[in-house]
Amino acid sequence: MQPDDRIARALLLLRLSVFLVMLVWTIDKLLNPAHAAQVYTYFYGIGGLGPRVFYVIGLAELLLLLAFVVGFQRRLTYGAVLLLHAMSTVSAFRQYLDPLSNLLFFAAWPMLAACFALYTLRSLDTRWVIGRS
Repeated sequence: MQPDDRIARALLLLRLSVFLVMLVWTIDKLLNPAHAAQVYTYFYGIGGLGPRVFYVIGLAELLLLLAFVVGFQRRLTYGAVLLLHAMSTVSAFRQYLDPLSNLLFFAAWPMLAACFALYTLRSLDTRWVIGRS
């Protein structure tokens, strides 16, 4: 097995796992916009948004994630996923102040590192991709 094959396989697994987590968050916006509204109010300080807003956000995220998972326009889609997840990670700063009560929030940091690795190494992410980076 060539080193490039191992790298490509590892990056594919990172891409699929990041996609899976973000897909669940996106589905939550589409199926449970009231929960999404609570999240936006608590973590982002953005309140008063109705269900239609979350349907639009959810559909836009879904399109982004589908492009991301197939490696389409990697610079743009991987960068957007990195940015979205970075904003999500940083917005939860209050949870990090009480780590033993909020252990699951710390999983955001390795996922952020995975998003960064995918963006940085996007030209080596060649398995199951459409187009160039």
